[in-house]
Amino acid sequence: MTALVYIAAAIAEIAGCFAFWAWLRMGKSIFWLGPGVASLCLFAYLLTLVQAEHAGRAYAAYGGIYIISAIAWLWLMEGAKPDRWDLIGAAVCLGGAAIILFGPRPV
Repeated sequence: MTALVYIAAAIAEIAGCFAFWAWLRMGKSIFWLGPGVASLCLFAYLLTLVQAEHAGRAYAAYGGIYIISAIAWLWLMEGAKPDRWDLIGAAVCLGGAAIILFGPRPV
C-alpha cells in the first residue's frame, strides 16, 4: 500500500509542479494553475496516508520514489530518454529510500 500511495503522490506532485512550469516557462494559460494547485493539495494529502511513525521519515523515503517518477515523467511526457546516469542515480536514491522506510528500528 505504501508504494502505491508514494507513486500516486509523486504523480500528483509532478503534475502540479509541471502546471507551474507550463505557465511560466512554456507560455501556457494561467488557468493551468487551478488544476496544478489542486494536484499539489492532493499530493500533500496522499503523503499523510503513509504508515510511518514520523512525518520526516515518510517524506525522506518518498524522495526516492519521487526521483524515479520524475525520470519516468522525463521519458514518457517530455520524450527525453533517460541516460545511464539518470538510471544509476535513481537506483541509488530508491535504495536509500528503502533503507529509510524499512530499516530496522529499536522498539
